[in-house]
Amino acid sequence: MNQMKLRQNLAAACLFLAALTAPAQLPVVGDGGPGPAKAQHLTVELVTASSTIAPGGTLQAGLAFTLDPQWHVYWANAGDAGLPPRIAWTLPSAISAGPLQFPIPTRLPNGPLMDFGYQDAVIFPIQLTAAKSLKTGKVHLDAQVSWLVCREVCIPGKAHLGLDLTSAPGTPGQPTGALANALKLIPGPPPAAAKFTVIGGKSDFVLTLITGQKENNAEFYPFDPDEIVNAAPQTIEPLPDGIRLRVKRAEDLAKLPAQLHGVFKLSSTVAYDVTAPVTPGEVAPAVGTSKPAGSSGGITVITAIGLAFLGGIILNLMPCVFPVLFLKGLALVQSSGEERSRLRSHGLVYTLGILVSFWIIVAVLLALRAGGAQAGWGFQLQSPAFIAVLSLGIFFFALSLAGQFELGLSFTSVGGNLAKKQGFAGSFFTGVLATIVATPCTAPLMGAAIGFALAQPSGITFAVFTALGLGLATPYLLLSFQPAWTRILPRPGQWMETLKQLTSVPLFATVIWLTWLYGRLYGTTTSQGLDHMAYLLGGFLLIAIAGWALSRWPARWGSAIAAVILGAAAIAMSLYTPKDTTLVWQPYSQQALDQARSDGHPVFIDFTAAWCLSCQVNERLVLRSAEVQREFADRKITLLKADWTQYDPEITKELASLHRSGVPTYVIYPSSPGAAADVLPELLTKEVVLTAIARNTAK
Repeated sequence: MNQMKLRQNLAAACLFLAALTAPAQLPVVGDGGPGPAKAQHLTVELVTASSTIAPGGTLQAGLAFTLDPQWHVYWANAGDAGLPPRIAWTLPSAISAGPLQFPIPTRLPNGPLMDFGYQDAVIFPIQLTAAKSLKTGKVHLDAQVSWLVCREVCIPGKAHLGLDLTSAPGTPGQPTGALANALKLIPGPPPAAAKFTVIGGKSDFVLTLITGQKENNAEFYPFDPDEIVNAAPQTIEPLPDGIRLRVKRAEDLAKLPAQLHGVFKLSSTVAYDVTAPVTPGEVAPAVGTSKPAGSSGGITVITAIGLAFLGGIILNLMPCVFPVLFLKGLALVQSSGEERSRLRSHGLVYTLGILVSFWIIVAVLLALRAGGAQAGWGFQLQSPAFIAVLSLGIFFFALSLAGQFELGLSFTSVGGNLAKKQGFAGSFFTGVLATIVATPCTAPLMGAAIGFALAQPSGITFAVFTALGLGLATPYLLLSFQPAWTRILPRPGQWMETLKQLTSVPLFATVIWLTWLYGRLYGTTTSQGLDHMAYLLGGFLLIAIAGWALSRWPARWGSAIAAVILGAAAIAMSLYTPKDTTLVWQPYSQQALDQARSDGHPVFIDFTAAWCLSCQVNERLVLRSAEVQREFADRKITLLKADWTQYDPEITKELASLHRSGVPTYVIYPSSPGAAADVLPELLTKEVVLTAIARNTAK
């Protein structure tokens, strides 16, 4: 289904839903009995463990829904849109009913949003309690039930149900069948030996549940709305004695909540009702274990070390490195008369030169990472800043491999002079030279390993880069132990340039993936992700210009300075975030409308509801856009939000005066006293709103 068709269906659904929510218009099914009562796309009924309730005893009951395929009802926290079922009882004075209990929910994707709820069938248990003063005989319990059932559209429903019970002494019947299974699915507190903790960071919550055994799957459902990004992937990190879950913090959550309360789901049948205080802080990802819920896992430490080692070997085939290896191989042939032990010593010193150089590079990277973390920047894969810098760097090196420019000519010259030294010093600095000229030539297989290493603790980072250095040193080290093997070395030629250009392809592919990931890190709305991806693409353009400067004036300090300035500008552009210009909306009331009009201000009213998906789409893509917000501010328009999530007679009356029966509805009242209201279409675009503003106001 294309986006326009989806929006039209959502709009129609919201209009139909809003029209039905007025009590006088909402059809009621059921005759006051237990049911089942047939409604649109579901049947609803009351079930009990027994038809008898004892004075002073309890009876287990349940509100049961059987749904049409792919339709759903909602959990206690419906997610991004929706409402949970409700039941209002009329009971004898000696009987009371507990609240609806909600079984383990399921995540239900709905376009860019996420609902929490149930499909197929669900029973919400209810405990009935009788006072000892309850007289024996027949008793009737009356219930008014309401719900919202959704697929692409949402339809409200209402039923009149009831129970006819017998009050008599005895032991209450035990639940069986579906009711018994529903009770088993009610999340309870975790075991006494378990431990649940929450650490709140700048972008996510880290939830850790220690159960005493390794857990492989988890999901978190908060009871309080607006604490997490419901649609964002939840990343799991299995632990030897439990599991850790990373949940993205809601972007509008200005300060951390005092505690986090929700359901921690381990499987479709095991979940716990958990509460823990939120401790401020940041937690580094567990090494080699992070993966989105339901995924098959990611790169491990051993894999990263192996890829780095193999990538280091392949680096020797790059045109910037192979001549060094070839010349050293010829030197080995010319010195084959020397003692074998001395040749081996040269190989080991050459290897040491490479390793020391890589260790210095790692130390610099770790120092930068530590400084960034203290500033809240953080070299973590969940950090947009890290993703931006990493993608810009890979794009820069890919341009070099593709042939736009040659990087490092000046450094290569310096390293070559040092490598001309005789003896062990010459071998050591030849290793340094190999590292210098290899740094711009990122080989295939290395990108994933280096990206993984930079997000890990210091020890892992050193291990991966050490493996990379050993891979680079291995060919010459082997030749120093077996000089006769130099005869199999191919001659330098055009094949090296072709190989170098081919290796740019996987790097460009990595840049595409990182760009997509960068957009996903900025919220769940389409506009947010696209805007930040556009800024990153602008950064790529500046990097390409920097590469042109390096190719136009190679090995000149002026071109290097220009490239550095352009690189800094590319990073700044990629991380640019426009200032939030969202204006404040006042709650709608007839008094607020009359006051604004009497003061000579034009008024824009947004008739909306939390359960109306078209309302949410219009708000995020149109009403919050910079252009519309700017016009609202420039023309001094009073903004009123008529929230119809709960039935409001005043809002209903105003809608009726506009000849509308539901939401979304958008109205502009001109500043002229007595002027008629301008009612906008249900499906908004920026052009529609801006034209209406210009038509009804004057700057």
